[in-house]
Amino acid sequence: MIIQILYRKINTFFADFLGFYIIRNNNAPKDFKKEYDLNFAKAQENKAPFKYVKKAFRYDVGNHPEDYKDFECLFAADAIAYLNPVTILDIGSYRHFIMGLLAHYKVTSIDVRERSVDLKNETIITCDSKNIQLPNNSYDMILSICAIEHFGLGRYGDTFDLSADKMAIAEMKRVLKPGGHFVFTIPITKGQPFIAFNAHRVYSYDMIKAFCSDLELICHKFYSYDLNSFCTYNQITYKKNRFDIFCGCFRKQMIPHIN
Repeated sequence: MIIQILYRKINTFFADFLGFYIIRNNNAPKDFKKEYDLNFAKAQENKAPFKYVKKAFRYDVGNHPEDYKDFECLFAADAIAYLNPVTILDIGSYRHFIMGLLAHYKVTSIDVRERSVDLKNETIITCDSKNIQLPNNSYDMILSICAIEHFGLGRYGDTFDLSADKMAIAEMKRVLKPGGHFVFTIPITKGQPFIAFNAHRVYSYDMIKAFCSDLELICHKFYSYDLNSFCTYNQITYKKNRFDIFCGCFRKQMIPHIN
């Protein structure tokens, strides 16, 4: 991390004061670099109506990049498209995913940090997720992508509380309508669960199942960082200080009618 920060600062210095970036794409083939130099010279000669051309070398040839966020969002998007909920409560998911979702759905968003974004289909509530200020059985879907593992560790200004993840999940289930769906992603390991303080927690499969023991499992997937794809449970990492991702969709039991 320190090396990356120093690299960015050095690169910014070269860009701001010398007009070019340090070439960081060392995997670029020689022919590509040679063509770059030729095309850069052409761009300088024909830059009008632009005033100048600066070097900012990039080599991004190949397949479109994908990482764990793509797979988490894919899982959530598939669940939303299939279930088509009327009311959605999001707690801490990726902001850009929610902004896209707002084009099609009305979403209530909860965040411990204050946010003032004027988006037509969004209602924003600033509160701690372990004390959600909403009534019981309110939403068709509770959505929480890459969030639960952070609760109560203080990273985002929330109060330190090691039980905040459990309390938040209990609150999510409370405000979920009977028959509604809880869609979330969370770090998982086949090895020993641990806390990377104050970044996040990493859970065992048994811990995740215990969180949702009173819910019905609808579907789930595992993501492997090493494979950069969905995988089987047996392919989940067991290595110390490493983790992969669990993606789950659970349904809250319907309340039985009493005659």
